[in-house]
Amino acid sequence: MDQLASALVHVMTPVPFLWLLLGVSSGIFVGAIPGLGGGMLITLVLPLTFTMDSTNALIMMIGMYVGSVSGGLISATLLRMPGTPSSVVTTFDGYPMAQNGEPGRALGLGIGSSVIGGLISGFFLVVLSPPLSIWALSFGPWEYFTMIMMGMILIASISKGSMAKGLLAGALGMTAAMPGLNESDGQLRLTYGFTVLSGGFNLLPVLLGIFVMSQILKDAISIKNVPKLMVSSRAIFPSWRQWAGHSVNLIRSSVVGTWIGILPGVGASISAMVAYGMAKTFSRTPEKFGTGHDEGIIASEAANNANVGGALIPLVTMGIPGSPIDAILLGALVLHQIQPGPLLFATNSSFVWALIAAYLVANIIMFVLMTLSVKHLARVINFNRAYLLPAIFVFCLVGAYSLTNRMFDVWVVLGFGVVGFLLDRAKVPLGPFVIGFVLAGPLEAELRSGLQLSQGSLMPLLTRPIALCFLAVTLFTLIFPIVSDQFKKARKRNSPAEETL
Repeated sequence: MDQLASALVHVMTPVPFLWLLLGVSSGIFVGAIPGLGGGMLITLVLPLTFTMDSTNALIMMIGMYVGSVSGGLISATLLRMPGTPSSVVTTFDGYPMAQNGEPGRALGLGIGSSVIGGLISGFFLVVLSPPLSIWALSFGPWEYFTMIMMGMILIASISKGSMAKGLLAGALGMTAAMPGLNESDGQLRLTYGFTVLSGGFNLLPVLLGIFVMSQILKDAISIKNVPKLMVSSRAIFPSWRQWAGHSVNLIRSSVVGTWIGILPGVGASISAMVAYGMAKTFSRTPEKFGTGHDEGIIASEAANNANVGGALIPLVTMGIPGSPIDAILLGALVLHQIQPGPLLFATNSSFVWALIAAYLVANIIMFVLMTLSVKHLARVINFNRAYLLPAIFVFCLVGAYSLTNRMFDVWVVLGFGVVGFLLDRAKVPLGPFVIGFVLAGPLEAELRSGLQLSQGSLMPLLTRPIALCFLAVTLFTLIFPIVSDQFKKARKRNSPAEETL
């Protein structure tokens, strides 16, 4: 706890605090604009952080992460247009409550639930991260290989859309990571005679293309400006007695969001849906859900904000991203020459504790900023995106070019932007693609190390207990959906046809 206290003191000093404040405020601003999100913001800002202190850069990105997830509730509540995917469930009750003449109250419930969910997940982040990192120090190459593979399969199988599309996206991401120098034998591969491919595709241009440029192409085809809305800031929050009446729902939804966030790739959207379903199941008035009910807003916002802290746990302890935004943060660590994984706690514990402290403080800053400026924040949704998209386009290309001063990286952004756009049109999730690209290198390196130690034998996968457990979870994740679908089809075939009158 002494390390956490020291980290909190460091984060509250002027320079780190100002970077965190900038991150949270810009995250809220971008999260409130439908179609934009934390992933796009962090990716755009990443090239601007190369000359920054690594700790301050990651502190700012953590603030953007927290702010963007919270900011998404603004447009979700006022326009039924979720600013981020995690705010989709908030529209179920937030929008009806706003339409019933209580937009301020709906926003207040969302803001209050967000900070409570974030702080509860922060508690788990503080408590669980050190023991998990110590446990992970006992891992060898086979444990790392099976753990990374398990995370990738979980992400692909649970992501939006079918499991096949998720696996396809992950495989495409791994394929994109193959060109360049093979570190194990020093040979070039898949360069097809192009010398610019000797170093492979840089991470930043790929991120800019998949997440940002694809969204620009999507929005450029159909720009939808929204009608102007004004929100009164009166009667924003219910009384403390009413909050006490929602305490069980708040704690339950926050815990659900945290634990689902720990599972790689499940995402805040799933956390919000599960928490909303549980709140409705245990509610005394389930018929009110979907009509502007307090419990629905509280469950959704507490869960999706708690998911952020949960997703950070595997990132800081094992180097496994819990969500697409965490994959971008993982890339940011690599670009700042910080090796993620369990050794990070042992070699750079002050850095890790600074990130954890930044997450806790970011939730408080988010609450204060949104509470004081909720009336003005609502005007963010009135921005004309026809003016916003060209600026983002320029930032993308400049950021890519500034990385190595090569025009090749600019073409990479444009090329992967088209790839991301086509994948999105085909309903193929982009998260598994990016995570496959980021984790392909460590996956191959650990597999080669394991094979060298075992002289080419795969038996350690079965003889090492932890590796076997990870492998079993991976196989179960792959096989269970197929078996479940076959079982459902068999039941339909065997059930008697309904008689028509």
